[in-house]
Amino acid sequence: MSDTAAAQPAPKSNQVLRDIMGGSVVISILAVVLALIAGGILIALTDPGVQAASGYFFSRPGDTLSAIWTSVSGAYGALFQGSVVNFGATTFANAIKPLTNTLTFATPLIAAGLGVGLAFRAGMFNIGGQGQMLIAAAAAGWVGYSFPLPYGIHLILAVAAGIAGGAIWGGIVGFLKARTGAHEVIVTIMLNYVAVYLVSYMLRTPGLLQAPGSNNPKTPAMLPSAVYPDLLGPGFNLHAGLIVSIAATIFVWWLLNRSSLGFKFRAVGQNPNAARVAGIDVKRSYITVMLLSGGLVGLAGVAQVLGTVTSGFSSGIDAGIGFDAITVALLGRSKPWGIFVAGILFGAFKAGGFAMQAGQGIPVDIVLVVQSLIVLFIAAPPLVRAVFRLPTPGVASKKKPAPKQIAVAAK
Repeated sequence: MSDTAAAQPAPKSNQVLRDIMGGSVVISILAVVLALIAGGILIALTDPGVQAASGYFFSRPGDTLSAIWTSVSGAYGALFQGSVVNFGATTFANAIKPLTNTLTFATPLIAAGLGVGLAFRAGMFNIGGQGQMLIAAAAAGWVGYSFPLPYGIHLILAVAAGIAGGAIWGGIVGFLKARTGAHEVIVTIMLNYVAVYLVSYMLRTPGLLQAPGSNNPKTPAMLPSAVYPDLLGPGFNLHAGLIVSIAATIFVWWLLNRSSLGFKFRAVGQNPNAARVAGIDVKRSYITVMLLSGGLVGLAGVAQVLGTVTSGFSSGIDAGIGFDAITVALLGRSKPWGIFVAGILFGAFKAGGFAMQAGQGIPVDIVLVVQSLIVLFIAAPPLVRAVFRLPTPGVASKKKPAPKQIAVAAK
């Protein structure tokens, strides 16, 4: 055997396979799998049937294993039927209703996740989704109920007002970051409090957002001309906000991958000092990206007030989506289509969690635990690689040479 044959490199296809198996997509999928396994263990440990059967495990271990299987499979089966397809439904409409509920829950998650992910790509941490959603909801809601307009014009104007409200609230962060060097995490968190109390004040003040003649902190109902149309009819909650979220996904993909502005964002996110040397205005990039990020998060607030709570919204609007969006952006690796898929997954968790609780008596908190574990595993790729023995991308395998090859190389 010649020295050349002994030193021949491994086929290039092997390295490509290693990069795929250790890449971010596989890591994200396996993080979800690990979280579901951990959630299954937690379901089994808290199930009364499993606890009763484990009392005589050593005499009849099959009973314990059967109880574990019944508990976990029943819980995840209910999760699936509550979020994808209800096999027990008697009509097609009822069978697909869980899927439409999943898409309805996913609509604001996708929009908010895109906003957070876009900021991540530029090196900015947008933790202010809650405040941006509330301001956007207040702006869109005010336009939606204050004055009548023709249907198409009114809806577009209400959506634009919501986007503008979120963009302004996010742009404040970018401006302070660029001009004063204030840390965006602190500023966004503080602006969340400002938005919460500001909107609460307006909801309790006649002439601002509070419905006339009402003592409750709630707005009037949205005018029909400012409401997202139903996509599948009045029997479903799914509305045209989903189409807006899909359009936003396409826009962010184009922005990051096909535009010079997106290239600047990515360059600033990779290394702001190198971007500055290359002639990119880093401060302007901070302001611009936070304006766009806040506007995208604002779409999540618009989807709430013009799509699911058209009877008028209060301070109890689900502004927690602004924090869920951080998880969605992390799972999607801050890539537009990854965020889109992650948003649908978390929408399925939300829709199926209620069915799991109603059908199996499993607390919804279990779903929150699974979501939290997904974030934990996403944040620790080496842990996932170690559990599944995955290769590290870009690192060639180090195989010890066979004794015969060592002997040949020594000659």
